[in-house]
Amino acid sequence: MRKIVTLLLLAITSFVSAQELSYRLEELTAPDFIKAVEKSTKTCIIPIGVMEKHGAQLPLGTDLYLSREYSLRAAEQEYIVVFPWYYFSQINEARHQPGTISYSPELIWKMLQETLDELHRNGFEKIIIVNGHGGNNAFLNYFGMAQLSEPRGYSLYWFRPEDSKEVNEKAEALTRHDPYDAHAGNSETSAMVAAQPDVVHVERAKQQSGVNQDRMKELKYVYTGIWWYASYPNHYGGEAWDANAEAGELRINHTVDQLVEMIKLVKADTVVPALQEQFFKEAADPLKTKQ
Repeated sequence: MRKIVTLLLLAITSFVSAQELSYRLEELTAPDFIKAVEKSTKTCIIPIGVMEKHGAQLPLGTDLYLSREYSLRAAEQEYIVVFPWYYFSQINEARHQPGTISYSPELIWKMLQETLDELHRNGFEKIIIVNGHGGNNAFLNYFGMAQLSEPRGYSLYWFRPEDSKEVNEKAEALTRHDPYDAHAGNSETSAMVAAQPDVVHVERAKQQSGVNQDRMKELKYVYTGIWWYASYPNHYGGEAWDANAEAGELRINHTVDQLVEMIKLVKADTVVPALQEQFFKEAADPLKTKQ
């Protein structure tokens, strides 16, 4: 009887310990980190944001707050190791605004590459980027393609959630339609009211204009790096004064549901690693690639 009780206690202790294993990388001890790598199926998330102005009502770290909020909520449902706040991002378009921390293109590239390399050196074979900053989109697209420039021992996945007309309509019914809603608008402000209400000042949303100034409207067939400044020089695109937590929760939950699904798919994925292995093998000797 005593042996049975002992075994039960050991089983319960083991279960509780497994349940208590943190998914926040910064909270793990070195021995627990080893367990976390295995428990996560060697998969981790880097939530990426930036330090930039978000109108007059939101904090500089808004993108950091939200990308990490999505990641932590998802990790609660599907275990995965979540990297600490990562703010080495592309934000040249907001260098004219106070509080913007804009690193050089060379540095942000090297920081991200070395972070991936270090995570792989520490046992991770699949890395998911959860990006909270729209100004990173072109950078991350190119960075992802550049991973094919040499053999890698890991696979990189970028989470790109999809909008839902139904969720948007429900959220707008709780607030109002924001005709601009591009940056620090109703959607983003509502999400922050839900996630981090103590650092949000909705009452300040009317202090500056978030109207699209469309100062390049006469230029057809053109892309230029100044396009964002031409539209939103206040680095605020939207009318966020009706933002509320209920609408924000709807949008956050919709994003998190997609992220949880993606994590499960990435953990089980054998296609991308196999394709990479085949690609790097063929790229090393292209004359032997079957034509």
